Amino acid sequence: MSSGPRPAEGAVVSIRVLFEKSGGERYGLTVHVFQTVLEQVAAKYLPGATAREKLDFWRDLKLEELALARACAAGHDAAWQAFLTRFREKLYDIARGITKEDSSARDLADSLYADLYGTSERDGCRVSRLNFYMGRGSLEGWLRTVLAQEFVNRYRKTKRLVSLEEQAEEGVQFSAAEPGPSAPVDSRLAAALDEALGQLSGEDRLVLASYYLDNRTLTEIGRMIGVHESTISRRLEKLLKGLRKQIMAGLVHRGMNRGQAEEALEADVRYLQIDVSKKLQENRSAAFQQQNKGSD
Repeated sequence: MSSGPRPAEGAVVSIRVLFEKSGGERYGLTVHVFQTVLEQVAAKYLPGATAREKLDFWRDLKLEELALARACAAGHDAAWQAFLTRFREKLYDIARGITKEDSSARDLADSLYADLYGTSERDGCRVSRLNFYMGRGSLEGWLRTVLAQEFVNRYRKTKRLVSLEEQAEEGVQFSAAEPGPSAPVDSRLAAALDEALGQLSGEDRLVLASYYLDNRTLTEIGRMIGVHESTISRRLEKLLKGLRKQIMAGLVHRGMNRGQAEEALEADVRYLQIDVSKKLQENRSAAFQQQNKGSD
């Protein structure tokens, strides 16, 4: 019994072509399973799209890596062996770039395998992080993001991080550690972030610095600005969304396509060599002066 609308004959042919291009059969997938994966990706990024729009979107995905990841998540041994052959050393190299130390790097990389393979079950289904890979960027870039997040989670247990966090579902955060881990960052990303922060008004910088650097409460900031705390809450949310949008636009302006820009944000933004807190600090005095003049 079909779980969804029956695709047109042309769409079926195109999906089979995409499946053959993915090499999913050698990993243990079927056309039907792969189509289900493609529909999940389209539902996330192109809700309400036409069949033609979805096909055009699917053609730009990393189909082979998407098939490999989802086959691993489903527990196919051939896929897992292929994954280990291709990414085991890369995972160690990425982890070493984050931790700067061999034993810590191996510990970080090894800790990820159980989550990737899916050793636990929920409602009778394997729980694997690889089910969250959508094929829009490279699998290596996605794995870098996962390792980075795991390292941040560990780091937060022993060190205080100052961060500008996007909504959880976006999977993006702007971090400034004291002192924080660092890794090479695309200069375009650094420039785009610097530009976005530089365009903030003095009062916006004051709000961000007060909340993320001084740990002031919403009530305290609202009292300082002269508005209700709910207004500050909405303003912070708007500021964070606006920053991410501006950074995305800055990356596209600097030659990245949208997929590359999103991957750059997800992979590198946690370890930007730009000190976000320092930049906010540089403008703190000017922001306070501007605010005080306005209250005279």
